[in-house]
Amino acid sequence: MEFASDLLPVNNRPIGVFDSGLGGLTVARAIATALPHESIYYLGDTKRCPYGVRTEDEVRSFVLQAGRWLAARDIKIMIIACNTATAAGLRIAQQMLPVPVIGVIAPGARAAINSTRTRKVGVLATPLTVRTGAYTRAIQALDAGVAVYGCPAPSFVEIVENELATGAHLQERWLQNGDVFDTPETCEEVARTLVPIVESGAEVDTVVLGCTHFPLLAGPIRKALGPNVRVVSSAEETTRELTDILQRREQLADEDIEPQHRFATTSDNIAEFAAAGSFIFGQPLKSIEHISLDELNNY
Repeated sequence: MEFASDLLPVNNRPIGVFDSGLGGLTVARAIATALPHESIYYLGDTKRCPYGVRTEDEVRSFVLQAGRWLAARDIKIMIIACNTATAAGLRIAQQMLPVPVIGVIAPGARAAINSTRTRKVGVLATPLTVRTGAYTRAIQALDAGVAVYGCPAPSFVEIVENELATGAHLQERWLQNGDVFDTPETCEEVARTLVPIVESGAEVDTVVLGCTHFPLLAGPIRKALGPNVRVVSSAEETTRELTDILQRREQLADEDIEPQHRFATTSDNIAEFAAAGSFIFGQPLKSIEHISLDELNNY
C-alpha cells in the first residue's frame, strides 16, 4: 500500500501519535498548536480502552502493534501519548521500532519538578501507571529528594471516554464554555478519588495528571485539590521535547507545507470518534479511518 508520505522527504513526513483512545488528542492538539506546519497521524485504540486495568504484557503488545502500524505509514517519529502505554511499553518500543519513540512520562516528571516548591508531588494516574512506579523513578531521577505520592484513578478514563462517546448532543453547550464534566456526579467521584492526596497531610503542592485523558477533568480536579495545589500535565512539555528532537535532527517540516492530519481508530463508531475528537483536537477531524483489531494483530 502506498501512502502520500512515501513521496515526501523525511522532514515533511507525519508525526505518529498513539493513545489508548481519545485522551492523546490533548497531546496532538499541543503539537498542532506549537508546530503548525507538522502533519500528524493519530491512532486511537478506542476499542481496547481503557489500558490502565490491563496487564503490562497486554499493554506492551498493544504498543508494539500500534507502533508497527504507524511505522508502516512512514512516520518520522512516534509519540506514545498515553501514560499507561509509556510506562509499560516505551522501552521495548524504542528497541523494536524503526523510528525514534518518545513517551509522556519523562516530560511530565520535568513539569512536576519545575513546579513543586515543597518537593512533594502527587501523581494522579491509572492503576497500572501507579503500580509500575514509572513516575516515581522519572521524578526522582531528576531530584532524588522529591517525595512522590501515587494516587490511582481507575474510573477517570471511563468517565471521559463514556461522556465523549455519548455526549455529542452537548457540543453547543461545550463550545459556549460549558464544561460537560463539571457535574455533581463527576465532582463527587473526583473528590472521592483524591482523598488520599487531599487528606494525607503531606503538603503536596503539585499534582501531575499522569494520563492524557485527565486534562479533560481539570476543572473538577482543581476543585477537589484546592487553590494551593498546582495541576500540571505533560502535553506541553512533551511538545517541547519533540520540537527539540526534530530541530537537532533537522527534521522540522518545511514552513510552506500545508499539514495533513489523519486519524485512525479501532472504534466501531466513526461518527462518535469524530465528534468527540473534534472537541479535544480543537478542529474537525477530516480524515478518519477504521482499523479492525484483526488488522492490528497482524503487526
